[in-house]
Amino acid sequence: MAQGSFSGSEVKWEFSLLASVGFRGKSEKMNTSDAKKRLPILRGNSFLTGSAVYLFSNILKAAIPFALLPILTRYLSPAEYGQVAMFQTLMGALAAFIGLSMAGAAGRKFYDNQSSSEMLGDFIGSCVQILLVTSIIALLLVWVSRVSLSQWFGLETQWLLLAVLVTAASVLNQLRLGQWQVRKQVKQYGALQVSSSLINVLLSLLLVVVWQQGAAGRMSAQVWAAGLLALLAWWFLKRDGLLRLWLWRPAYVKEALRFGVPLIPHVGGIFLLSAVDRFFINSRLGLSEVGVYMVAVQFAAALGLVFDAINKAYVPWLFERLTRNHPDEKQQIVRYTYLWYLVILFGAGCAFWLGPWIVTFVAGESYSKAGDVIGWLALGQVFGGMYLMVTNYIFYSKRTGLLSLASIISGFVNVGLLLLLIPLLGIKGAAIAFCMAMALRFILTWWVAQMRHPMPWFNFGTSS
Repeated sequence: MAQGSFSGSEVKWEFSLLASVGFRGKSEKMNTSDAKKRLPILRGNSFLTGSAVYLFSNILKAAIPFALLPILTRYLSPAEYGQVAMFQTLMGALAAFIGLSMAGAAGRKFYDNQSSSEMLGDFIGSCVQILLVTSIIALLLVWVSRVSLSQWFGLETQWLLLAVLVTAASVLNQLRLGQWQVRKQVKQYGALQVSSSLINVLLSLLLVVVWQQGAAGRMSAQVWAAGLLALLAWWFLKRDGLLRLWLWRPAYVKEALRFGVPLIPHVGGIFLLSAVDRFFINSRLGLSEVGVYMVAVQFAAALGLVFDAINKAYVPWLFERLTRNHPDEKQQIVRYTYLWYLVILFGAGCAFWLGPWIVTFVAGESYSKAGDVIGWLALGQVFGGMYLMVTNYIFYSKRTGLLSLASIISGFVNVGLLLLLIPLLGIKGAAIAFCMAMALRFILTWWVAQMRHPMPWFNFGTSS
């Protein structure tokens, strides 16, 4: 099943940025000679080649479970599908605290001038130590709050606890993927991504279709797949000398926390934007409406996969040109960005027209109501892709404080719109709220980006 959840798409965009920004090194500013030393790292793969590989792996990763969608929607009722959606939403809520953006911290550490493989292994070991502590704390908190959480999410206690373990396993997987990404080892990156999806799908077919276990089967498949991939990620990290767990390095623990803790509000804001709508739909309309809504979310999330793949290749290409600081290149970047905006906005328009027919054809008549919201969700994802194009400048400047503020403001606006629009328009109101909040985040982030790293957005004739 294509992961339309918060944890499966939005945070990975941020990990991509956090890992890529590191090539600037420790200093706030980089002189020309430093840049020349680092630019060969970026030249190993061209923008188009890197983008093609990431796009192919992301499309393949999404295509395998997407092919399962018409099967699951015929074996799971909308209420059961909604239960699966709430399980994914819980993992998204846990990701901000358990994950602490450690994959991004490890990616950033790779670019430090004096970071040997041994030092990087010590640092990743410190990240895993933090992961163990945050996971234990999360398990205790979930256990203490299990009665209230079960009511909010519509899940039994065992699934609440397993969501913590799946989230922790996903963080370990992201640590391994992040290290392949910064080394431009796109084949290994793609292979693990696709393997994760394939295992998930095969287990889902066995448990849901063959053994008829319903929503429990789908959630069990996610648990087993995450566990198996975490073990595989652990083995790859150990094999490559990138995990030294049994050493206590307080300096590295503090460094990882200094990187991740300030980003908790930012990740929390993303959660309010990308996943909190399921809580309101469940409380106001019930699990069946959550299931219908999530089918539309998963269709729209395909756009996010495309934007994620392109951004992974675009960021090094962009940072190289920003480092050179040539006015002509800056103007060229702006022109290309505006052209890209036109292309993806046109794609969102097509989703309003073709989306309802495609959703009904793939998911079946039981989920035909999802077609009413697919266009708004697709437009919201497009605003997310536009956001990526401007947030890169903030990460390049390494002054990210206001980025968190933009995410939090947009997230709370989304909550307010959900409270207003769901009683009036049902799940369509939730989709419109998401779209409007994503548009607001794009505008706020664009404004912050212009303050942090000015670009000639409205002046093509002169340099900024």
